[in-house]
Amino acid sequence: MSLKETELSPSISKADSGPSVLKAAGAMGFATLMSRVLGLVREQVFAYFFGAGNFTDAFNIAFRIPNLFRDLFAEGAMSASLVPTFTQTREKEGERRAWRIAGLVFRCLFVFVALLSLLGIVFAPALVNLYASAFKQIPGKFEITVLMTRIMFPFFPLVALAAAFMGVLNASGAFFLPAFSSALFNLTSVGVGLAGVGLVSYFRWEFQPIIAMAIGVVAGGAVQAFVQLPLLRKKGYRWIPRAESDPEWQKEPRLKQILGMMLPGMVGLAATQVSLLVNTVLATSQGPGAVSWLNYAFRLMQFPIGVFGVSVASATLSRISAQWARNEVDQAEVTLIRSMKTVFAINLPASVGLAVLGIPIIELIFQYGRLYAEDAHAIALALVMYSIGLTAYSSVKVLVPASYAFGNTRLPVISSILSVVITISLNLIMIRPFGYWGLALGTSLAAIFNAIFLLFSIQKLIREKGGQFKASHLLGPFCKYLAVAGGMGALVWITHWGLLIGLPNSLFSELMGSFGILVARLIRVSIVVFEGAAILLIAGKIFRLNEILEIIEIFEKRVKNKVRLKRT
Repeated sequence: MSLKETELSPSISKADSGPSVLKAAGAMGFATLMSRVLGLVREQVFAYFFGAGNFTDAFNIAFRIPNLFRDLFAEGAMSASLVPTFTQTREKEGERRAWRIAGLVFRCLFVFVALLSLLGIVFAPALVNLYASAFKQIPGKFEITVLMTRIMFPFFPLVALAAAFMGVLNASGAFFLPAFSSALFNLTSVGVGLAGVGLVSYFRWEFQPIIAMAIGVVAGGAVQAFVQLPLLRKKGYRWIPRAESDPEWQKEPRLKQILGMMLPGMVGLAATQVSLLVNTVLATSQGPGAVSWLNYAFRLMQFPIGVFGVSVASATLSRISAQWARNEVDQAEVTLIRSMKTVFAINLPASVGLAVLGIPIIELIFQYGRLYAEDAHAIALALVMYSIGLTAYSSVKVLVPASYAFGNTRLPVISSILSVVITISLNLIMIRPFGYWGLALGTSLAAIFNAIFLLFSIQKLIREKGGQFKASHLLGPFCKYLAVAGGMGALVWITHWGLLIGLPNSLFSELMGSFGILVARLIRVSIVVFEGAAILLIAGKIFRLNEILEIIEIFEKRVKNKVRLKRT
């Protein structure tokens, strides 16, 4: 059977069609977009009040340590193992068994990660010393990093539980609220943090205001977890006592299956964390601000990954898991190809846009208060290097869960370990001639290798099951979208330089004072962003780029539905 859409078997159901995956990804993408926007607001707060200095470096390291454990035990291996197992159990053994397994996972996960969190609080000085021993050279920097690490460790079990809730809800067909819970995390953490900063200033308390931002992180984690519970109960989750036919929890085969899938994934993620550890140590050696520059740049690069890459991956995982459980290999490979094409359609233009418009975007979002022009240029340089690997990052977000859905847990581990070896090698080589931004470049090149390795390995995996998937099928769409993205980047770059001449900051500052600079930046960036979007839409119409046309079609349907509702 050919993989061309015009030659697909009529047995492919409507639920498994490309647009349905895109709609599911779109629901998550919209919610995640709000989360990422609020995440940028959170970074703006840091840039305005704390800049890119010692306290911001301390916060970033303190937040990174519990986040490391979150990556290991929650959003990576756990989600990728829970969703296929929950789906397969429901398909083969019914709803009751599936929800019992979900409940066991929730309880076991929370107890285990809570104990780890307590250990993290106790051994926080050793963990900070492992990541940022260079902080000891600056009086007080190491100590405040340890304090904020201890404050933020409870965030880890809360967000692990939130990730488990999100995985089961995605498998149950609910995408919007789980993704929107991240927006509530950002909103809560910013709100609580700013309230704390205000209280510290008003009452003139003697501790540093940035500690209030650490408290906000914990409050945000609690909201992110518990806001999903009502929907989870609506989908069918209840406390299900053990029946006589059920094995005891420690003997539950499905729980063992999830653990067996998690362990290889955790080994791979542990290898990734080793890479992150090395990069962090190298960054802390580059002087005050380097950790924060890389963090701000990576946050911007994560915007399209979080909105589109993770959304497409989550929608694809639940669909491919169901198709693979029904032995529908042809449908699973079609879903994978469509998902990868969607990643190219969105992330290639996004990577070019971030690289070309890095400085104006950073000036608009961050360059206020304590973050200065030299910081903005340093962040922009790191962003260009990260942008090189943006599409690869998003591709890996799709390919790794797909490997789990196909029942292969070794492939992501092998890929991760190889990627880590390459990342560390490149970064050790590049940091000497290039400094901090060499770390971003090395990380991007390693991500590209990781995506290519996974793609060809999955090709072999599918063909062993009788499928016809070839990685070469994606080369044409990749080149097509890369060419479109390159043309778009050239045009918006020319437009922006023209706007700098025609709409300079001085023109607006004379009329509105310092607020005029913000207005000038906003107008220029808005014009070029809308121009870039218009170029993509026109190119989609002219060159019949199916993924862009599907996005347009979904958008047009939503607008028409809203118009009809208003008329009625």
